[in-house]
Amino acid sequence: MSAGGGRFARLRHTLLGRRYWQRYRFTSNNEVKLLRSGDEFFDALIERIDAAAQSVALETYIFCDDESGLAVNEALLRAAARGVRVRVITDGIGTARLKMFEQWPDAGIEHRIYNPHLFGRFGFSRTHRKLAVIDGEIAYCGGINIVDDYENNGEKLPYRRWDFAVELRGPVVADVRDAIDVQWRRIRVGHRPLESMKPDLTPHDTASLGSLRRRRRRRNEELWARGEPCVAFVARDNLINRRAIEKAYLAAIGQARHEILLANPYFMPGRKLRRALVYAARRGVVVKLIIGRKEFKALDYAVPFLYNALLRAGVKIAEYEKTLLHGKVAVVDSNWGTVGSSNLDALSLMLNNEANVVLVHDPAIAGLREAILGAFADARPIDEAHYESRPARVRALSWIAYLSYRLAMKLLTVGGYD
Repeated sequence: MSAGGGRFARLRHTLLGRRYWQRYRFTSNNEVKLLRSGDEFFDALIERIDAAAQSVALETYIFCDDESGLAVNEALLRAAARGVRVRVITDGIGTARLKMFEQWPDAGIEHRIYNPHLFGRFGFSRTHRKLAVIDGEIAYCGGINIVDDYENNGEKLPYRRWDFAVELRGPVVADVRDAIDVQWRRIRVGHRPLESMKPDLTPHDTASLGSLRRRRRRRNEELWARGEPCVAFVARDNLINRRAIEKAYLAAIGQARHEILLANPYFMPGRKLRRALVYAARRGVVVKLIIGRKEFKALDYAVPFLYNALLRAGVKIAEYEKTLLHGKVAVVDSNWGTVGSSNLDALSLMLNNEANVVLVHDPAIAGLREAILGAFADARPIDEAHYESRPARVRALSWIAYLSYRLAMKLLTVGGYD
């Protein structure tokens, strides 16, 4: 191994740890509770923080100083006052420099900011994850930021934001904890000499990586074959898990036999995912897609450019306008589901740090399916004939917006946007 390769290997091993860089794993004997909207999420999170005895770790894209954010802040301060170790990671662009953060050092709360500048040490990448781990026993993962349910960029929403998180207990919690620990170290690594990082990565570690992944794949397949409820924590980064979430979606869509339900606020995936949905619809799978609207005007023009091929294949598309759709969720054949932070766009799939939970044969999937179908019933369906009859000006604007988006993503994303 060259000197440069050895330095990179040591860096990767130190940053990721042996278990983390083996991609994601499915585990059984977990408990999963679906949390709908910030009301349920914040009540559960604050209750667990107030019961914490050893540690609280939180990672979020947005941490606001509104009513919900202040309530979480007070819970963190109470935990730190009891001697609990409290760590918080916020994103440098998603979260403003809030006055309440100034009291954290004296209170004993450790705070690190991911990529403080627009183009920082991690390029344009953001941490878009929404994670929490309490005492290493309870974890949270989803799409809910630390922000009030009815607030959106200073405007009051007519109904609470449509969003989800899951509360986790069991073996999967260790994987969420490891992901936050990795992020915590990554933020600091630029300030420490590489030579001081231990332990080193041995040739045996590198040689055994492939066999470890193969064993994990076999273990996953055994769990699925038994029909046993199992859960996987799937994190995306720009190191070795760049396509982890996208591949999880592609695998589920490719194996679908009856029904695919997708809800996502920003639907601008690459060709692979779009083709997978088209092929599924053509082989007789019912495909329902709910898309959010009215948050970013440019996307409102760009996204409909993708509707043509989907509608022609038989995909049912609806635009959700009742309130802000922020949930990033899916259910396939009533036995596979995912909840997390990842949008189905280039920023989430190719650039940002994201985290989803994948559920297989888990009872929580039924509640998630019910929620998606309910939202689809409340959404405005896209009629193919009406779509085809759009004025030429609207079509041209959609085409220009789509091409502009693709160009921007090709310049910004890691690994190519396809």
